[in-house]
Amino acid sequence: MNIYCMRHGRTNYNDLGLCNDDPSQGVHLTETGSAQAQSAAHELRAAAFDRIIVSPLPRTRQTAEIVNRYHAAPIEVHADLADIRSGFEGKPVADYFAAIRYDPLGARVNGGESLLDHKQRVLRFIDWLKVQQDETLLIVAHEETIRVFVAYFEGGIADTQLRDIHIGNCECRRYVLQR
Repeated sequence: MNIYCMRHGRTNYNDLGLCNDDPSQGVHLTETGSAQAQSAAHELRAAAFDRIIVSPLPRTRQTAEIVNRYHAAPIEVHADLADIRSGFEGKPVADYFAAIRYDPLGARVNGGESLLDHKQRVLRFIDWLKVQQDETLLIVAHEETIRVFVAYFEGGIADTQLRDIHIGNCECRRYVLQR
């Protein structure tokens, strides 16, 4: 199976440096984010997506809908693709990083999940993919989520190195998943 993994376009919360893992909040693509998604759509126009799978957060669907203008593939939501539940909804990302600095892999703050909890959730999604019948998928998710894909498919990346992987808005990577 061919898997294209893409981070969503730039959002208003990216501009403000705020955490978001609640789908009901007013987080949306900015003009820059829409332009990034349009550029990605143009680059991916020749791919033949059977399905597009997004997280429950609206910014991933907004990005997918722009890319899907060339494809008309069904768009589905999968909860395991959600961004890490930081426990810092609407608060500065810097505050979240300060709160987990003593245990960046295992800290669960304010009822959130740890980086390792999040990784296990994304790995569960990858296991689910192995039984799907699609030939080519586009997955639109979040930087933290795509980091797990990078580590899984590219290998040789320790958990302590996950945060060293940087995925730009609408950056896309292609992988082959063996079933």
